Amino acid sequence: MIDSLVAFVIGVAGGDAALAIVLFTLAVRLLLLPLGVRQARSARVRERLAPKLRELHKRFARNPRRLSEETAALYAKEGTSPFAGILPGLAQLPFMWLIYRVATHPTALAGHDLLGAPLGQQVAGMIANYGLISWPVSVFTAVIVLIALVAWLSARSIRASMPEEQPEALRRVMPLLPFGSVLAAAVLPLAAGLYLLISTAWTAGERAVLASRPL
Repeated sequence: MIDSLVAFVIGVAGGDAALAIVLFTLAVRLLLLPLGVRQARSARVRERLAPKLRELHKRFARNPRRLSEETAALYAKEGTSPFAGILPGLAQLPFMWLIYRVATHPTALAGHDLLGAPLGQQVAGMIANYGLISWPVSVFTAVIVLIALVAWLSARSIRASMPEEQPEALRRVMPLLPFGSVLAAAVLPLAAGLYLLISTAWTAGERAVLASRPL
């Protein structure tokens, strides 16, 4: 079944498996665009609530439990939550699982590559097969570096958009989430890394565009 599905998608892309992954990723992100809009609206709500959150922080600074309850109630009144920003990432998990199944299938991506680097191999496998200093490893490394760059830009954007009144734990965790894609790319096959690169770049661009438009 996986072979048939992959053959169909690659056929749509003219026989180029790397292009097929890019097109698949773009289709997924278009499908999840409403969640991205919801995420942007949640960010606007957080900005609007900043003064009220600041007041709650002053009132209940010595009562963390009450502060947490009042903060949750304030977000609930606005129809959102401090964790609304992670919804697009969670929604991608099924598609990421599908890419992983395809990438690790024995024959689905056999013979397909990205600029000479096998799409079905992990970076450790490429090092074992081609050597540390080799073109396939360089291609995989470039993908990981680009993902890291996008993650760094995303982390800066997240950190800058979070009001100081956010719970400290959330302020620490949220900017770190984009770097999960770097760790994933380092252990998953190149096909999954390519998916992560396109998807994280889309996320960064989507955040920038929606932040500048009324919602």
